[in-house]
Amino acid sequence: MRQTLIALPVAAALLLSSLAPTARAGGAPSIIRDAEIETTIREFTDPIFTAAGLDAKAVHVYLLDVDDLNAFVAGGMNVFIYTGLLIRTESPNQLVGVVAHEAGHIAGGHLARIQDELRNATIEEMIGLVLGGAAAAAGGRASNAGAAVLAGPGLATQSLLQYTRTMEASADAAALTFLDRTHQSARGLLEFFGILQQLEHTLLGAQNPYLRNHPLTSDRIANVQAHVDASPYSNVPDPPAWIEAHKRMVAKLIGYLWPLDRVLQRYPPSDKSLYGRYARAIAYFRAGELQRALPEIDSLIAERPGDPYFQEQKAQILYESGRGSEALGYYERAMSLAPDQPLIRMELAQAQLEQDDPSLIAPAIAEMKQVVRVESQNPDAWRTLGIAYGKGGQTGMAALSLAESAAAAGDAREARRQADEAMKQLPPGSPAWIRAQDILTSVKPAPAGGKGGISG
Repeated sequence: MRQTLIALPVAAALLLSSLAPTARAGGAPSIIRDAEIETTIREFTDPIFTAAGLDAKAVHVYLLDVDDLNAFVAGGMNVFIYTGLLIRTESPNQLVGVVAHEAGHIAGGHLARIQDELRNATIEEMIGLVLGGAAAAAGGRASNAGAAVLAGPGLATQSLLQYTRTMEASADAAALTFLDRTHQSARGLLEFFGILQQLEHTLLGAQNPYLRNHPLTSDRIANVQAHVDASPYSNVPDPPAWIEAHKRMVAKLIGYLWPLDRVLQRYPPSDKSLYGRYARAIAYFRAGELQRALPEIDSLIAERPGDPYFQEQKAQILYESGRGSEALGYYERAMSLAPDQPLIRMELAQAQLEQDDPSLIAPAIAEMKQVVRVESQNPDAWRTLGIAYGKGGQTGMAALSLAESAAAAGDAREARRQADEAMKQLPPGSPAWIRAQDILTSVKPAPAGGKGGISG
């Protein structure tokens, strides 16, 4: 699991709840990247996106390390899910219901009026724009908790997501339609609203419906209950494989995000389940207790030697404990078991590059070239490829890769600088030289004191 820190204020456009968000890491949210968790979520949600008439491959799902019960849509086809929501969901069906609601916002065009302004924003800027809005709510204006304020570079401060009660009700209705189209129960959405209502009563007490941008949760529960009573799919269970994948996802998140004592309360050593051992292996590793982490993960590998994610987890434990040469074999096995996972491929390349073994540089470059074909907008992937080229003495290609990294991150000044450097070193007219020229000419010049972006 990897976290990309985003140095932005923490707040939220609370599209499902009006609860105050809580972030980790000193108030800076981060994007969570994990091959297993992303695969699990896509397996759950892609059928919903398709049922909504969307191109599932065009919908991007991001995980934010914020300990709150929330999800939101921004920038058109981008769904953001808080880790707090994932951990609190009790079944795949609950998570699917929440995402179906967000798909309802996308399919309903509820963001249409601000999509043009956000289309060229980086993901970090989108999060900043959306999360900036609840700062007002945190300052006491709770009646505006459902709206976010646009306060990012190059964009005027204005209302971003004025989610009316009508829009929210429309998204709920659309979610019920999508669930029926995929022959899934709406019971999970009903259960989720019950969880939400309990939290609202605990934290906020009674609320005036006219001071909210959302329908009262009790009204939403009544509407979904009516659908559950009538739908022929209300008693359709989650597939057993989904139930296991969901429990693994929750255990993994808890292992990474909770302190060790809390993890051990949730999954005590007496819990010999796969999920308990998984959570403890990660929690022990994070606490620096390698002698306790390794037996737990080894037991999982012995039980399921063909599971790529257990292999990857042991590789990460070894790699981040200064045993990179031992980690290589586990990364290689993980990649052979899951060859379509770019994140695992990138982890392997990073481990190869840190061995100071010249024979591993060319393989690392080859791995990263495959990664950026799939994740062309991943700044970290391009940066890793740039490091690999630099270690291999290909300074022109290194500069081009760093230009791609900066462009993907929205850093116009650095993108132009690196592209210019690449053009000086690459053969004129070569494909790489032409790409550097494209970056140089397509990057918007940054205004004084600001940050530019890529024109599109």
